[in-house]
Amino acid sequence: MTISKEQILQALATVEDPDLKKDLVTLGMIQDISIEENKVSFKVVLTTPACPLKEVIKNNCIEALENSLGTDVELDIFMTSNVTTTRDNTPLLPQVKNIIAIASGKGGVGKSTTASNLAVALANSGAKVGLIDADISGPSVPTMFNVESEQPAVKQENGKNVIIPIEQYGVKLMSIGFLTPADSAVVWRGPMASSALKQFIGDVEWGELDYLLIDLPPGTSDIHLTMVQTIPVTGAVIVTTPQKVALADATKGLSMFKQPQINVPILGVIENMSYFTPEELPNNKYYLFGKEGGRKLAEKFEVPFLGEIPIVQSIRESGDTGYPAVLKEGVTQKAFSDLAESVARQIAIRNASKAKTAVVQMGA
Repeated sequence: MTISKEQILQALATVEDPDLKKDLVTLGMIQDISIEENKVSFKVVLTTPACPLKEVIKNNCIEALENSLGTDVELDIFMTSNVTTTRDNTPLLPQVKNIIAIASGKGGVGKSTTASNLAVALANSGAKVGLIDADISGPSVPTMFNVESEQPAVKQENGKNVIIPIEQYGVKLMSIGFLTPADSAVVWRGPMASSALKQFIGDVEWGELDYLLIDLPPGTSDIHLTMVQTIPVTGAVIVTTPQKVALADATKGLSMFKQPQINVPILGVIENMSYFTPEELPNNKYYLFGKEGGRKLAEKFEVPFLGEIPIVQSIRESGDTGYPAVLKEGVTQKAFSDLAESVARQIAIRNASKAKTAVVQMGA
């Protein structure tokens, strides 16, 4: 039996990407088809290395080809990925595919912990990741990555000083904490803090990145406006805890991005400190701060609910020792790995279904 490329494409056109709701052939995900007698090999290029449906898609391809060509055909399917982007021909950060804002309405909800673990989890999946610590007055990324004593190198490029980010656990990092003494307070007015963020965006050698996460300060401040006026943000993730007071503030943070003049797509809501599980009773869940507040917030605004992160001692210890919880086996590793998959999926869906974000134009 002679197998043609057309037969293979016809069979694979029946396999749909469950997230993007289109078939793999239309999406251009099938590449490098090779046929040698009864052996067929090809690549399936997914939209993210963190794709949780990798095995499902591969098995669906096998089933479709066996239905069409019979079970005697030898199949060699190579699953790879190319992270999608809507950021083409951008003057700032031209090699960065997606810029993700990590925001919260109030402080103390574990936003920086979530951002740090999300960055490491995405890097562990095989993505190229950077993290900007935009909390100028309360930088915590140096501590969380155990690089408090590090200072970034500076090089000259075309007569301009370029900062080389610190790299740790596979993530490129930039924070005001690298540039100021650890025990001194950064007491700056809004314009100075905004100027620092612009420097972190424009004067740092980020290189090629699939995801650049920006860990924003709590609330809705100058920093948030500076970000959306400087670069087109792919999407925003809102971090909250389940209780009413946190949800009230998270609602304001979420509403800011949805304002018509800002219009940054909301990728979803993360509920942190969802429940407490003691190590000796792994099946017990105690809802210390109430239940499903983050899920209800997501439902109210009709945005995705990205996941729940439990409150466990190891997350606090990891933040203090600078070794992110996602690198340790157990319940937290699974929670943050699942979260990374959810976020990556929503970025791929957003890139396939929405126009690119514009830089915000507004008066000072």
